[in-house]
Amino acid sequence: MPRQRPQRSLLARILDWIIGPLLLLWLMNVGVTWLSAQGIANAPHDRALADMARALARQVAQQNTQSLSPGRFELQVHSLEGLRATDSSDLSYRIVGPQGEHLSGEPALHTPIEPERAPVGEVRFRDDVMRGVRVRVAYMWAEVPGGAAPLIEVAEPLSRRSVLATEILQGVALPQLVFLPLGVLLLWLALARSIGPLNELQQRIRRRDSNDLSPIDEDDVPEEVSSLVRAINDLVTRLDQSVAIQKHFLADAAHQLKTPLAGLRMQAELAQREIAAGPADPQVITRSLRNIVLSSQRAAHMVNQLLSMARADQKDNALALVPVDLSDLAVEVMQDFVPRALEKHIDFGYEGASPGDLSLRIKGHRLLLGEMLRNLIDNALSCTPSGGTVTVRVEGAPAQRVLLQVEDSGPGIPVAEREKVFRPFYRVLGTPVDGSGLGLAIVREIATQHHAELLLEDANLRHRDGLSDQGGAPFGPGVRFTLRFATLPPTSA
Repeated sequence: MPRQRPQRSLLARILDWIIGPLLLLWLMNVGVTWLSAQGIANAPHDRALADMARALARQVAQQNTQSLSPGRFELQVHSLEGLRATDSSDLSYRIVGPQGEHLSGEPALHTPIEPERAPVGEVRFRDDVMRGVRVRVAYMWAEVPGGAAPLIEVAEPLSRRSVLATEILQGVALPQLVFLPLGVLLLWLALARSIGPLNELQQRIRRRDSNDLSPIDEDDVPEEVSSLVRAINDLVTRLDQSVAIQKHFLADAAHQLKTPLAGLRMQAELAQREIAAGPADPQVITRSLRNIVLSSQRAAHMVNQLLSMARADQKDNALALVPVDLSDLAVEVMQDFVPRALEKHIDFGYEGASPGDLSLRIKGHRLLLGEMLRNLIDNALSCTPSGGTVTVRVEGAPAQRVLLQVEDSGPGIPVAEREKVFRPFYRVLGTPVDGSGLGLAIVREIATQHHAELLLEDANLRHRDGLSDQGGAPFGPGVRFTLRFATLPPTSA
């Protein structure tokens, strides 16, 4: 069996969606802080290098211009120490003469390569590598009275800047790292307190009796949950209505079954008393047995109708929908009613398309559609007097529709009662026809499941030559049931 996914609380889900982005934002903040710290660390170091480069330039300017040659140039380097508050032992400098000759300082420093030489006296910066160490270099061409400008370079390792940037980062990020768990803890406490009304609502629902289907009070719930409570109340209301309908249905079913069962018992007791009284009249016994058969048939018909209603109410019938040829189904179902129609001398016929017409196929549940048609035909044959007419018709209609019609020449159904006849156990007042009142309710339920349009109207059939006057009674307005289905494309399997 597949492993069931463990359930997680709403609080845990909210924390997941909050802690993850918080950690991501903290990491992004660390990166931005590191970049800012490097910029902050570079600014004072660059200013110090620029000041030292200008100081060297002033010392070079004070020298005799004739002494700017290798071997003759002297510079008091110890004067650089006064320009920095820190140790200047890691500083390097270089002085290059106007002709590119090395005059003093660290010969490992490189001459800058620029597409355009900087103006005299302007300090510029570059990153370089000196003896395998990455350094930051400040350079300028010094202004010397009466002579060409020499190149002044001052360098320091970049590691000093990294140390300062790291200290800045630690001063900013470490407190955030300490306060982040504290913030998450406070957030968890706030959320746990905020979802308290949900836990209270849960306890209120759990304490309810199983028969209590009254709506939940919406006044004591948070606004964010009120829509959920309204949806639950709507579901509970519909469930209450469904339970009430089922209870009413069961009560009606029990009441309807009492009649044939009581008849069975009464006829059986009559037959028993006749036999116990001595030589019994065979006609009386036969009449009692005939009534027992009729009562058992009515009871069986009632049970079959109840089973059909239960099948029609099943919501998983849509899983068995297949292409169905309505004309073929109609002919198949009608064959079961031919003996009954002959017995009542009813003109029972079929009109419309021949079986096998692909344009008249629908997608449906064949068993339920057959049950629906049986109830319509049974209702028509039951209501039509002897000598009348019952017709089943299947034909195409515009807009890719197919019509299934069952019409009769019986007394019809008054307009005021045409909606009521689809209710379970309802029967038209004054009708002499024996029945359970479930047939048309089953028809509507199956039609609804197949998204079919159901129409009830007068048939207004004319008397046909060769037929009797229905046992002396004229033709009634009759009734025509029309169901309109959507057809399948001819290429559908």
